[in-house]
Amino acid sequence: MKALIPFCLGLATLLPAGSAMAQAERQCGSLKTHYGPFDYRTANEQQKSIVEDAHFTPGVETLTAGKTGSFGGDIRYTLFAFPNHPRALLAMERLVEKERRNPARDAQYTVECYYERALRWRPNDHIVRLLYANFLIKQKQTDEAQRHVDFVADATQDNPFAQFNAGMLYLDMKLYDKALVQAHRVMAMGMERRELRERLTAAGRWVEPPPEAASAPASGASAPASGPSS
Repeated sequence: MKALIPFCLGLATLLPAGSAMAQAERQCGSLKTHYGPFDYRTANEQQKSIVEDAHFTPGVETLTAGKTGSFGGDIRYTLFAFPNHPRALLAMERLVEKERRNPARDAQYTVECYYERALRWRPNDHIVRLLYANFLIKQKQTDEAQRHVDFVADATQDNPFAQFNAGMLYLDMKLYDKALVQAHRVMAMGMERRELRERLTAAGRWVEPPPEAASAPASGASAPASGPSS
């Protein structure tokens, strides 16, 4: 995605139930671990520093200097402790791209599995869902990506940052009508960022909203309990 705002929005999942959930655990592992798991959004500084100071240093995050061993091992440890650690998920993506293998060396699981684990752990973390959708778009899995973006767009209608980011991902998938809806929503919510409008204009798909839509605040919507399957 060209301009995902670095803001915790929240990514969720039409997560599988019953035997399908058990299959996901067999493929991508149990979330049980000797330290954690913790929700990265609500973990305290001590919980974070115990892991990040030892395993997710700036050198590990940027893949420039390992800490305890291989990059894959350190990022794996971080994601075992914090399955929904957004920067660690992105670092794992970059490592797979750098090594040209998935899973990366010592990572144990694929990038897809780490996103599945994150969403299994916290289905209401929309930032992770949007990051996963962005990953799927890069893998040309646009149908699955759209399901995740649709869920976030529907579940976060009172959050302009989430609405903006959903719109940017719709544009990346060339879903211009959906992107236009998002652009109108964020305008009505008073958000001043213009990237959605500019990209739609460049694609010849911009349409001004009706006056009443441009001035009326978007109504909040309560998020459903679950979202699309990871």
